[in-house]
Amino acid sequence: MKVLIVSTSDLQGGAAIAAYRLLNALTKAGIDARMAVRDKQSANNLVVKIGSDRRNKLNFYRERADIFIRNRFSRQTLFDVSIANTGISITDLPEFRDADVVHLHWINQGMLSLHEIGKIIASGKKIVWTMHDMWPFTGICHHAGSCSNYKKACGSCPYLGSHSSRDLSRQVFLQKQATYAKGKITFVACSHWLQSLAEKSPLTKGHNVVSIPNPIDTDIYRPKDKIAARNKLNLPIDKKIVLFAAVKASDKRKGTDYLIEASRLMAQRNNDIHFLIAGNRSEEIEQQLALPAHSTGYVSPENMPDVYNAADVFVTPSLQENLPNTIMEAMSCGTPCVGFEIGGIPEMIDHKQNGYVARYKVVEDLAEGLCRILESDEAETLSANAREKALSSYSEDIVVQNYLELYGSL
Repeated sequence: MKVLIVSTSDLQGGAAIAAYRLLNALTKAGIDARMAVRDKQSANNLVVKIGSDRRNKLNFYRERADIFIRNRFSRQTLFDVSIANTGISITDLPEFRDADVVHLHWINQGMLSLHEIGKIIASGKKIVWTMHDMWPFTGICHHAGSCSNYKKACGSCPYLGSHSSRDLSRQVFLQKQATYAKGKITFVACSHWLQSLAEKSPLTKGHNVVSIPNPIDTDIYRPKDKIAARNKLNLPIDKKIVLFAAVKASDKRKGTDYLIEASRLMAQRNNDIHFLIAGNRSEEIEQQLALPAHSTGYVSPENMPDVYNAADVFVTPSLQENLPNTIMEAMSCGTPCVGFEIGGIPEMIDHKQNGYVARYKVVEDLAEGLCRILESDEAETLSANAREKALSSYSEDIVVQNYLELYGSL
């Protein structure tokens, strides 16, 4: 069996990393797998870069420009939506012609157009599409939030500030409907939460929707000596450490305002706490916290296991999430997690067993969860439970077996 994974990137962003990890997991299992990307950052020979840099930039800017114009020249929601009006052709690639299964992942921002997606679906190949957000089954948005218009073909899109039932979101929705009708697609949601939303959209009718989580290499992300990890990062040995990590740590959608406010509440209760902030622009968060903090800036993937192991608890106050790689990574390192009750997070964190699920946007509960984990007398049990959850739910062997069964059933 030959599998071609298609993604905008191989290493930039959570969806890309998840797709790249699946490539490696399939390869370890003896599957002939390749990956086609627009933005290649790895040195992996199994990853094929497609399109010229000049052409790729033109596609990217053309789509954003069209959205900018249709949204009355507002930048506010410019990257919250995609319209797939332009992209790269992959159907002429040797890797595509040889593939038995074409496995799409996150393919937005000028990677694949709806026209090209239609050619892929009509090719006769087995088509699997792992959904890392809601875009495959909405008109144009990646996260619908409180809007439920995607259940009835979109229109009156909040991201466009539109009151028209025939706006851009409805037009693209109908284009997707015609595109998907060219063949059969097996949509894979990374969480049961996303699966339940996808099944409510007319775009998935007549297609299969299943749930399979993303994989993680539990041999790389594993428990290590905590003191050694802290010494390596020049962190205090005698403090309780709270870790927050994101590609762009200052991104408001990651809930940084709630984290800052929670730190103020925590400082009133316990001043024996130190924050560790990892990610681009992490120093912006460090300066606003009410407790001592250390920012690392960007941390390469090979060094992240040390960062997770240095912490007593990992927090993700994100306001929009599917199945965060960071929670998976932290748990695999034996670090308990705290997050809001949103998206797939409640499926990952077993409340008070390997972490704490706080009520959505309730900063007092977020602070309570963090303090509860830090003050617990059962730190070793929480750590062991976190590691066991990663091994039993997200290890490469288990996830790959689920995908092989799926590929074989098509």
